Formats: sequence, structure tokens, C-alpha cells
Amino acid sequence: MPKLIIDGKEHDMPDGITLIQACELAGIEIPRFCYHERLSIAGNCRMCLVEVAGMPKPVASCAMGVNDLLPARDGTPPTIVTDSETVKKAREGVLEFLLINHPLDCPICDQGGECDLQDQTMAYGFDAGRFQDNKRAVEEKYLGPLIDTFMTRCIHCTRCIRFMTEVAGVEELGAIGRGEDMEITTYLEHGMFSNLSGNVVDLCPVGALTSKPYAFVARPWELTKTPSIDVMDALGSAIRVDARGKEVLRILPRINDAVNEEWISDKTRHVWDGLRTQRLDRPYVRRNGKLVPASWDEAFAAVATRLAGLDGARFAAIAGALAAAEEMFALKLLAEQLGSANIDCRQDGAKLDPALGRATYLFNSTIEGIDQADAFLLVGTNPRHEAPVLNARILKRTRHAQGKLPVGLIGAEADLTYAYDYLGAGTETLAKIADGSHPFIEQLGGSERPMLILGQAALARPDGAGVLALAAKAAMQIGALNASLGWNGFNVLHTAAARVAGLDLGFVPGQGGRDVETILDGASAGEIEIVYLLGADEIGMDRLGDAFVIYQGSHGDEGAHRADVILPGGAYTEKSGTYLNTEGRAQLTARAVFPPGEAREDWKIVRALSGVLGKPLPFDSLQALRAEMYARHPQFALIDQIEPADSAAIEHLAKTPAKVGKERFGHAIKDFYLSNPIARASSIMANLSAMHAGLDRKATGTDG
Repeated sequence: MPKLIIDGKEHDMPDGITLIQACELAGIEIPRFCYHERLSIAGNCRMCLVEVAGMPKPVASCAMGVNDLLPARDGTPPTIVTDSETVKKAREGVLEFLLINHPLDCPICDQGGECDLQDQTMAYGFDAGRFQDNKRAVEEKYLGPLIDTFMTRCIHCTRCIRFMTEVAGVEELGAIGRGEDMEITTYLEHGMFSNLSGNVVDLCPVGALTSKPYAFVARPWELTKTPSIDVMDALGSAIRVDARGKEVLRILPRINDAVNEEWISDKTRHVWDGLRTQRLDRPYVRRNGKLVPASWDEAFAAVATRLAGLDGARFAAIAGALAAAEEMFALKLLAEQLGSANIDCRQDGAKLDPALGRATYLFNSTIEGIDQADAFLLVGTNPRHEAPVLNARILKRTRHAQGKLPVGLIGAEADLTYAYDYLGAGTETLAKIADGSHPFIEQLGGSERPMLILGQAALARPDGAGVLALAAKAAMQIGALNASLGWNGFNVLHTAAARVAGLDLGFVPGQGGRDVETILDGASAGEIEIVYLLGADEIGMDRLGDAFVIYQGSHGDEGAHRADVILPGGAYTEKSGTYLNTEGRAQLTARAVFPPGEAREDWKIVRALSGVLGKPLPFDSLQALRAEMYARHPQFALIDQIEPADSAAIEHLAKTPAKVGKERFGHAIKDFYLSNPIARASSIMANLSAMHAGLDRKATGTDG
């Protein structure tokens, strides 16, 4: 461990870090513009200058490693000074040069109040510049519907270029020209098509790149900032919801190294405008074929009338992709009170069963475990669309391995932003992996931590149970279960934020109960008379026949159009709810704003309905509900922790017969930007969907 003397104090530092990191470990903040912890080192802003004893001039601390420094002649450790007059003057000089061409438009800049350049100017700037020449002017660039450009403000830190290349995995940004004439551009003057592009706005240390949908909406000090969790996919990214009054105005990422690091997808970031449109803000009851506004009492009375004397076998409940654990738990208890076993949280028909063991439906090696994996086998998944931030983590792992890490894909071909071997399209290839006859097995060589990632496209099909068993056999074959290293590389990548919690709660058919497919068949045949849709919009509504449909949700989507009674609930930004992400990590959303109009938190609706039906649930508060839920399912109490699942379930699953068809694996998500009711209500998502629909990404006629 190298020793350093920083500002007169001696410190032990880890090998391989840079001086700027060493200073931060010593509790000293170093100003910077181009340096970022998760990007490669550029060393082109020079704001992080420090003095190193024995060197003739200040050095850029971001580009100098602690192992590059030699002890003094008397054997004392290398000495670094960060607060000397020389350092201060050097930083002032750098900042003065940066401000030569920077326009003085802070009052009208959207970055005002959150600008690194503003902050550093307060520390190292002057009240007036010495340069009288005209400032440089740069033509604005078109980067798509999400990013507004004011390139005259650009200080050439190149953070945006490095992010798009290294993290997003697409070389859509670059620099042309040299020196003062250098410009950041997309080369071909088209928008950026990466679904992670919005992160460059957070990275930009000045106001050159700003959020186009948020432009001139609010100043940061006007907003109420609420830490929460994203539910647009099953990753559970840490986010911050910024609201003013009754409206959410933007969504930003929070740092969580174990899940999303500090990135979020464009859908997560910009879906906020869908939270205010097409909202269900009061109950509705269908009368004479038309939905008409009603009071809560009238809506509950209509439900109670239809449920009176009904055989429980003729009632069914389906939970959607955005439901929190609290309302699913309450609805499950209500279904039990009604004597119904017809409940299901797998609205896409995925053949996952909690009876097989928790390890059979979790991302067992954890998201952070991707950083340790030395091989990947992707089966029936396109992580770039199903979990963009997770896909970026796989890209980071492959980049660090410098192309020596084997990646195989079974399923539909796609641009994943990293190189992979296309092994085949469906179950026949997976079967060859499972019996050890596929050549890809040899590529794995001495891999100690291989990872199999199984997507919903492989599970949401009639033979999904067989595919699950076959995937378990393949995981055993490639050595994905390594007990000596404590490694479980069998992973299921979910697309629905509510899915793992639903499976953990047992929101699946009970003894003799029906799943989603047979519920729809029963409704079509008249065997199911009442269907309760808890935010479930991704099912075949035309198959509900003459069933009486109760829809509880936040948006007027497919379920609300088919409903006979609408019970308006809250969106994820309007309630405190528990979600388990794809790895089984319990996380909490927080209420940033109140539900609109007469809408209520979902668990309260189910509790109130149970009272009207004369079957009151055993709780009257959120705390009491959670206490009951924690008592039955303790893993929900482990907030931001993971309860490891027993890998023996996978070994047992691998021994079961696997009956599969020969159909190819398709796509779990047809349109990344329109995958749920909130996204479909968003005009920003509609614009992005249209932009991507018009892009022909096929390079040859043989591309899938």
C-alpha cells in the first residue's frame, strides 16, 4: 500500500488509484470538470491541478497514479499539496481560460443552480475578465427530442462522448475540429438513439446539454425532492422525484452502486409527463353501456351487488406490472375471504412457480455480481430493451475483460452494444447446451463464474415450464452453480416491477385455481363472472367475454376501457409501496405528490372494499398491513437487502423432464417506450417510439 503525505498528513492508499481519488479518500475535495469516477480519464480540463514535491509544475491529479510517484531522497513518502498559493493561482488561471469563450447567460440557463462551472467560479473566479476579444459562437446541434443543446457554453470536457461510447455503448457523439474550433456533434446531425442518452445531461458540468422536455419549467430550489424507486422495469433503479405543488416535473438518478450505479434509462427519466395525463381521478360505473362518474359508495355498492352470493370459484383477480406488494397482499387476502383461488400476477403468462423454489425466479448472482462474471449466456432476452442499465453493466464487464470474456445469445438477434456469439434461435440450441454437445461449452474453458440470464420471452409461452427446466440443466452444464465460490449464476431477468413481489407473496393460483390464460378462457366461456384487474392492462381484453370487470389503476388504459367499475388508484410517485426487484431486493417508493382528485392509495381501496363486502381485512393502517405482510413473508422487511435463495431448488429443477416445442424465442417487449400505462400516456414516450419506429437498423437482409 503506497503512503502519501497530503497537506501535511500521512495516509495509506490502495494500489492503482489516482491522486484525485487519493485526495478524496483523505477528505479533500478537488475541483474538476472532465474527470468522472465512472468514465475513462481524459485529463483535458486541468482544473484538478495539485502540487507534487519534486515536480517542476502542478500536475493534473486525475491523470497521475499514486503508484507513479517516487519517495523523496530521504525516504519520506511523496508529498502532495492541494491548498498552496501556487495551486490556487494555477486553478484560477485554468478557470479564467475556460471563461474566455463562455457566455454570460446564467440567468436564462436551465443549469443555473446545478452548474459545476458556477460553483467553481465562486471559488476560483474573478469579478471581471481580462480578455476583450469576441467570444466564440458555435452552432447548436440536434440531439433528438430529449436533449437541448447550447454548444457555445461547451468547455470540451468530453464527458458526454465518453459516456456514450463507454457506458451506453454507442458511438453517437464525437468531436470534430481542433483547439478553439473543436465541436461536439453526432457527425450526421441526427438524434441520439440510445435509450440511456439522457444521462449526458447530468454529466454535463455546464449548460451545454440540458433536458429539452424540462426546459424553462422550474428552478431546482423550487422543487421538493423525494428519494424513490423506479418501476419502469424490474431493476429497481434509485431515483429522485422532483415535484412542485401537485405535479412531478422531473426524475433524476440517485447513486446506488449495487443496482444502477448512477444511471437511469430514458424511459425512467422522462416518463413523468405520463403521470399527469389520462389519469383516473374519480370512480366510474358502467350504466346503459357507458361509464359514468360515481361516488366511492356507489362504486363499492355496484361491486358488492355483483359479488353477493357469488361462488368464489367464479371470481378471479389479476395483478399488473406496476402493482406494489401492499395492494397485492391485500387483494390476495380478499380473494381468500371470497373463497377464490383464481389469482395471478403473471399477466404475460410466464411459467414461473414459487412452489419450485425462490431461486428459480430470481437474479441469483445479483446485479453487482455481473462485475465478477467471467462468461455470459443470454437466453430469450434482450437486456438492452428489458433492463438498459443492467445491459450497460454487462458492457462494462466485457470492456474490462478486453474481449476475452465469452458471451453467447440464444434467441432473437439484437444490437446489445457488445460483441456476442449468436448460438441459435430457440430450444434446440438450449438443449445442446444442456447436454454439453454445443461448441460454446468449449469456449467457456475454465470459467469459474459463468452467468446464465433467462428472459421472459423464453418463459411466457406454453412450454415455458419446460424451457425453465432446460435452462436449469444448461446452468448446471456450464458450471453456473459453484458452491465452493458461493456462486449462483442462474438468473431470471424480469420485465415487470411487481413480478418478484407477486411470486414471493404467492399471488398465483391456489389449489384448483386458474392462471391468467385459464381465467381468460373461463371468462370467455362464462365460467368466470367477475374479474378484478389490479392495474393489469397487458392481457387480451377481448377474451373477457361478458364478465363483470373491476379495474383498479391510475390510468385510463386498456383495462379501464373494458371495465364495468373503475376504482382510481395512485401511481408509484403517489404512494409508499414495497417492490422487490429482479434480484429480490426489497425497496420502497415514497409519496412525492398526492393522487389526483378522488384517487386513493391502492391498499386503502382494497381495505375499504373488504369492509363494504362484510369481510374486513385485519389491518387499518399501512403499518399494520406491513406488519402482517412481514410476519408471513419476512423477506419484505429486509429493505435494500437481498435474502439469498437456496440453489438446491435449481439442482432439483434441472432433474425434472423438460418438454419443449421448437418455436423460436421472440421479444418480451415489443416497444420499449410504450410498455406500460404510464408510458403510453406520455407524449415524450410517444415521440421516442415514433422516432425509433422510423429508424431502420438492419444492416443486411439477413439481420433478425
